[in-house]
Order: sequence, then C-alpha cells, then structure tokens
Amino acid sequence: MLRSITKIFLGNVPVTKNLLMLLVIGGLYAVSIALSNTFVNIYLWKQSGEIRDIALYQLASVLLQPPAFLLAGCIAKKADRIYTLRAGVFILTAFFLAVLMAGKNVEDLLLFLGALLGIGFGFYWLGYNVLTFEITEPETRDFFNGFSGLLTSFAGMIGPLSAGFVITWLPESRGYQVIFFLSFFLFMMAVLLSMKMKHRHAKGPVYFKKAAGEIRKNKDWRKILYAHFMQGSREGIFVFIIILWVYTATNSELALGTYGFVTSAVSFLGYFLVGRFLKPVFRKHAIFIGGGLLVASVFIIVFHPVFPLLITYGIVISAAYPLMLVPYVSLTYDVLGKAADAGALRIEYLVTKEWFINSGRAFSIILFLVGTALLPDRIIIPVLMIITGAGHFAAAWCIKNIDTSFIVDRKKVNSGMPENGGGDSVT
Repeated sequence: MLRSITKIFLGNVPVTKNLLMLLVIGGLYAVSIALSNTFVNIYLWKQSGEIRDIALYQLASVLLQPPAFLLAGCIAKKADRIYTLRAGVFILTAFFLAVLMAGKNVEDLLLFLGALLGIGFGFYWLGYNVLTFEITEPETRDFFNGFSGLLTSFAGMIGPLSAGFVITWLPESRGYQVIFFLSFFLFMMAVLLSMKMKHRHAKGPVYFKKAAGEIRKNKDWRKILYAHFMQGSREGIFVFIIILWVYTATNSELALGTYGFVTSAVSFLGYFLVGRFLKPVFRKHAIFIGGGLLVASVFIIVFHPVFPLLITYGIVISAAYPLMLVPYVSLTYDVLGKAADAGALRIEYLVTKEWFINSGRAFSIILFLVGTALLPDRIIIPVLMIITGAGHFAAAWCIKNIDTSFIVDRKKVNSGMPENGGGDSVT
C-alpha cells in the first residue's frame, strides 16, 4: 500500500523494501516527536518558569549530540548502521520514560534529560542519514526527502493537535503523562520494526582524521559544512523560543497544538510540491528563495509576538522550509557522494557534517545565555533572533558557488557511492 502511495505522490520512483522500512520507521519517529517534543519544552518550562533553564536543557542536548554521533559512527563502522538507528530509538524511549518517572522533580533533571535526548538524537540520525545516503541516488534524493517531509508534516498535523486536546482535557499533568507514554510506545514499535531491516556490515577501520582532511582539500564539501554551521545557528534558539512565545501568548496547549496543525498542513503541501516537481537544475534558486523567506519571516514576530502574527509566521516558514531543505539536503548528499572515498568514508563524512550543524546550534544557545545574563530579555532576545534568524540565508550564500554540473553525470556521482552503483545497496 505504501508503495502505491509513494507512486501517487512522487511519481514512478523505484521503491525497495529497505526504503519502505526506513520511511515507516521515520514516520513512527516523526509521530512520536510531534506528539511530545513540542510539549516537553512547555512541561519543563512550567516546572521551572525560567527560559534560561530551557536554554540549558537544549544546550545539553546539542553538546552531547556530536560525541554521540562520533560513538555511533564507530559502532556503525565496526558493526552495522542498523544498530545505531535501533540504539537511538531505544535511547529516545528511555528519555520519555525518564520524563514520566521524574514527574514534578523534572526540574532537577534538566541537564540529564537534555543529555539523554542529545545522545538519542545522535545515534538515531547517524543511522538514518547513513541509510538515506545508501538507499538513494542523486536523481531520487529529492523524491525521498520530499516524501520523508510529507510524513513529518502529516505527523506534525495530527500530533500536536491531538496532544493539545488530550492535555487540555485531562487534569493537571495527567495529559502530559499520557502523551509521553504514547511516544514511548511508538518508539518501541520503531525498535521492533528496525529488526526487520537487512544488516550490512561496513568494512575497514574508522578514518575520522582522513575525513577531516577532506575539509581542506574539497572546497565544495567545505562550503557545505559552513552552510550547516549557519543553519544550526538559527535552529539553536528558534527551536524553543517560538514554542514558548506561542504558549505564553495564549496560555493554552490546545492553541499550541492548533499552531502545529496549521503550520504542518502548509508544510505538507510544500513538501509535496517541492518533492514532486522541483528539478535538480533549480535547486540553488529554491534554496535562495527559501532562505530569503526564512529571514523575512523573523520580522513578522520579533517586535510584537502575538498569536495572529505567530500563526502568520508559522505559515510563511512552513512554505519556506520545504523549498529550502529538500534541495539543500539533496545537494549535501550529492556533494558528499563525490568526495574522496565517499563509499568507504560515508560514515565519517556524515559525522563531520553533524559536528558542524550542532556547533552552530551550541553557538547560538551560548550566545543567548550570555546575552540574557547581560541584558534584559525584552531587548536581547529580538536582537539575537534577527541575527541568528539569517542563518538559513547565510547557508544559501555559502553554497551559491558550488559546482552542481556533476548532478547530471550519474557515472561521476555513483563512482563515490556504496558498491559503485548508488541507490539501494542494502537489498
């Protein structure tokens, strides 16, 4: 059935068992995160009442992700990338279980919970990214990323709104507990499903030093990494400030769920259109337009974050993100695919990429913590949002001179892909 759905939405794209399995696991992950991750920030903020505590929680998460990616990369190289994906999902189940067990003492465990979340994200996304690189080809990556975005957007439509209803309906913290338990259950389903994916053992030792040397030698790869740092600089603080602003503007979890539903509905349409119709030759144009819209969107809310303007902001960024991220992610994998020994060093390159993006996130959160310690929130937060809000446009600027002519030359790209054939090499 999922095979037929992908053909309806994405055209006549070759669909393999492992691709379907990865999409389903990604879908379960997306639903679980959509149900709970937005409300975890609100739940923690309700306990502490300090935005700096949420920033510290987020900082613990982004600081632990790079070493988690490094460890996950070693495991994937020595054993199997399926193990890292499975371990990531299992650690994320432990995170939600810890939130459930902590109850009203959760304020004392903010750094521990942030660290646990970061480790889970690191393991999960290392495995997911390696599998994505292995099972997609240059001409199918926009399709895969577009459909993956569709699943994420659909999860974003049903997850926050459903969670908002449950939390509003049930008294005190019971609603939060129900939602966190549902996320725990969905992650356990993803763990079980991952056991059906075929194993593929990587060969050779870990060469992080050699992969790091490619940054100096390969200017296109270097530009991609700089772009990911700039992308992370926006994501670091926007990931929690917008959520808190929506909640404080309405004092309603249901309103927060409605915000998630509306924005995800727009995003769903955006991912469908971009994934279905965007051609590789127009990737850079789409990235620049998306990045420009993301910068402009900040000025909608930064000076007067009331709910109607926040909804307008959400609609604009939900249209901009698919336009930016689908071709941007695809371009990242294509540039990686033509790096030196990409087939053998794909894990090392992906770990390097994640170090850059999380460095950007950590930089913006540390900037936020220092800024709010020195100046009043009402002054420094708008300034920081304008500065870091330009991150995606700066990322688009970083990649503007990357040579993309290789995308039309399949042989040149595939020579660096696993098994020299590209595509689903794990079947």
